[in-house]
Amino acid sequence: MRTTRSATTRRFLHTFLITLVLNPTAPAATKLNVLLITADDLGPYLSCYGETRFRTPHLDHLAASSVQFRVAYVTQASCSPSRSSIFTGMYVHSTGQWGLTNTGLTLHRYLREFTIPNLLKRAGYRTGIIGKLHVAPEESFQFDFRPQLDTRRVRDVAAAVDQFLRETAGQPFFLMVNYSDPHAFRRPEDPAQWFFPAQVDGLPDTPLLPSSQTLLAFQQIDTPEQRQRTAGYFNAILRLDAGIGMLMRVLENHRHNDDTLIIFVGDHGPPFARGKTTVYEAGVRIPFLVRWPGVSGRFQSDALVSTVDILPTILDAVGLKIPAHVQGRSLRPVLQSRDAPWREYLCAEFHFHGSRPFFPRRAIRDHRYKLIHNLLAGRVNPSTGIDGDRAYQVSQSPQYAGTEIQRAFATFANPPEFELYDLEADPIEFHNLAGRPEYRTVEERLKRALWRWRRETRDPFLDPGFLERVLELTRTGRLAELAEP
Repeated sequence: MRTTRSATTRRFLHTFLITLVLNPTAPAATKLNVLLITADDLGPYLSCYGETRFRTPHLDHLAASSVQFRVAYVTQASCSPSRSSIFTGMYVHSTGQWGLTNTGLTLHRYLREFTIPNLLKRAGYRTGIIGKLHVAPEESFQFDFRPQLDTRRVRDVAAAVDQFLRETAGQPFFLMVNYSDPHAFRRPEDPAQWFFPAQVDGLPDTPLLPSSQTLLAFQQIDTPEQRQRTAGYFNAILRLDAGIGMLMRVLENHRHNDDTLIIFVGDHGPPFARGKTTVYEAGVRIPFLVRWPGVSGRFQSDALVSTVDILPTILDAVGLKIPAHVQGRSLRPVLQSRDAPWREYLCAEFHFHGSRPFFPRRAIRDHRYKLIHNLLAGRVNPSTGIDGDRAYQVSQSPQYAGTEIQRAFATFANPPEFELYDLEADPIEFHNLAGRPEYRTVEERLKRALWRWRRETRDPFLDPGFLERVLELTRTGRLAELAEP
């Protein structure tokens, strides 16, 4: 199987796609503005998604005027790969940004002209970004406005949005606002230690206190340290919610409520073991809200949607043709109707976070069942820690001996080739059903669907030779050789 295009083919494709895409179909006066909001490491822990331990009134208010997707995935639960899909409308295995930018990996060269800001800038939009970009090469992204600030200080974010809108002066705009919350941060005095600040700039007004009620269901690890971490994570969400309220007030003050497409997503799930950097629901499932004036309804949708659908939705909304290479779909049909035909399956994947370990996975789900394929099971193990979380180590202590918690974490640390979960009966994915005779029909159906998706999206890791090459480059510290200049 060929995994790269020749230089001649790439140049032809680049020229062809530029010609094809930059053909606006709507006059400038009717173009929507676009506001794309991301929250770092945010799973669906909002009261509009059923959270009862605290309230998120500002995001609830946005949800009430939007379509709220109840089952939404990122493509990969790691920051740079996830954002590469948002910017390109391509699954991570097709973007080249398989790990964080510090791995040396980058977007494939032919995709760099087809990111959201670059497409919209050439169509006459003023472009801006507040907060992290974190996709390489960063200089390939054409932003007119990029202030440097700490986006945990949400009042400063609102002020920067106000500045951007004042300076835009009637020109259509694309603005991406990327909040750091609820990401964990390293302590300045000791970078080896991670923490969630209970308050930043006085927010939230009343921090949530650690207790047994602040634990995460997909872990069920109860220690003083874990109570502190989870309470801190939730306080970061409360701070984010306050920031969203400020942002929406700025938008309203500039009279852009009714002429702006608003998309709000998390970039992946929380930085806790069995969440971020996995393909479990806690890693890939996120809140996803869309308000498209004149098109979207105000309802909750069961459509299986992905952040790979963001770019084609934006291009559809502003009247630009969707490039032929894009793998996502415009959400227009499911924004207009709860009953619109849509995809039957939803897929996600994983490759790297940092430069190692390389533990490639593929996952597919329907409305009830989910299959995970661990491509190197038995040869390589995934990382068991993320951003300072010690839940795995605690799960293997005598305190949890013989429990389903310990067994679930053991599967997480050394997974078999296939995992199968009934998400209706087991939403936290504690009980692997793969290989059981009574689920054989379900398992085989999902395996066939996963194979079709990988083949249709030209997954280069279907090639055993390419898989082995990446594994070897990882082992020898030469992963950056895969990056395109």
